[in-house]
Amino acid sequence: MNLHTTYLAAIAAIVLAVSGCSSMSERDKSTAVGAGVGAVGGAVLTGGSAAGTVGGAVVGGVIGNQVGKDKK
Repeated sequence: MNLHTTYLAAIAAIVLAVSGCSSMSERDKSTAVGAGVGAVGGAVLTGGSAAGTVGGAVVGGVIGNQVGKDKK
């Protein structure tokens, strides 16, 4: 998978995740957005490798979850 395809897949995942967020809590939304942003960041930093994309998603999700717990 080339880097362009990875970007498009990550953007599509973010759009789908955000569009289904109406019943999600703020913390859940922050986690989803963090995972999406982390996936894109991981893909960019590792040249589109699957491990980098997944690792970025995990780290971004954890950060988003922690940021979201302070929102009310």
